[in-house]
Amino acid sequence: MTIREMQEEILRMKEEKDLCILAHTYQSREVTEIADYVGDSFQLSLKARTAPQSSILMCGVRFMAETVKILSPEKAVYLSSPQAGCPMAEQLTPEQVCAEKEKYPGCMTVAYVNTTAELKAVADVCVTSSSAAEIVKKLPAKDILFIPDVNLGAYVQACCPEKKLHFLFGGCPVHSSLTLRDAKRAKAEHPAAKLLVHPECRPEVVAYADYVGSTAGIIEYVARSPKSEFIIGTENSVAEYLGFEYPEKKFYPLSKGLICADMKATTLPDVYRILKEGAEPLEMNPELLQKARGCIDRMLALG
Repeated sequence: MTIREMQEEILRMKEEKDLCILAHTYQSREVTEIADYVGDSFQLSLKARTAPQSSILMCGVRFMAETVKILSPEKAVYLSSPQAGCPMAEQLTPEQVCAEKEKYPGCMTVAYVNTTAELKAVADVCVTSSSAAEIVKKLPAKDILFIPDVNLGAYVQACCPEKKLHFLFGGCPVHSSLTLRDAKRAKAEHPAAKLLVHPECRPEVVAYADYVGSTAGIIEYVARSPKSEFIIGTENSVAEYLGFEYPEKKFYPLSKGLICADMKATTLPDVYRILKEGAEPLEMNPELLQKARGCIDRMLALG
């Protein structure tokens, strides 16, 4: 079976099974081509909530499928590759977070959406990379325990000098692998290109960039910009995706090492097998789901 034949069979089966396919932008091209929606993690969970289908297949990692289930508990949610986790989302335990929060009286806990449901359940509010600074500014507490990404937290602290952010440890191993040396080398090789980076990058890389934003923000920046060359400082699939969307423009990955192995765990045959053979839907404890939902609902209210 060719790739095209497999894609056509997937498209036929998903209609037959009343299933919506969500694909994160980091997925391979052959997967994004058969998706109903392509975007970043929280964009996709909102799309799932309004999708008319009764079942959702998330082509991404586990915390993304959890967020879909939290916002759409009545739908059957499947993860395309059950082993696809997220090192950042799984770095902390709820016990560590609760113990750390006790050190700062009156502190509020802010959880990045890239966290497990268990961590969301012990946080006061959830944030995305694009909404984090706006929401932290609105919180009544001065002391904020920001989990888990210290690089995104540093970016938020710079945007909110009136707040005092506290951190444990953690971050995205892919984005935090980028160095200022990498950024300077890329700019030297492509002097006409704008450097666009994700705020999960190190503070010195963020400070050197021409634009800092979420995956969706980077894509929107390219769409609006009259410039024709860009260095993309996030997972290399985004540079590939932009190359297909804007073939008249040039995109250069900031580093060849910007590859998320967990995102790449999903393959087109994985999607085909789930539709052909079936799979176990994601199950969540109702109490955990409700607690995690409160964290996300507060984000939606503030954002």
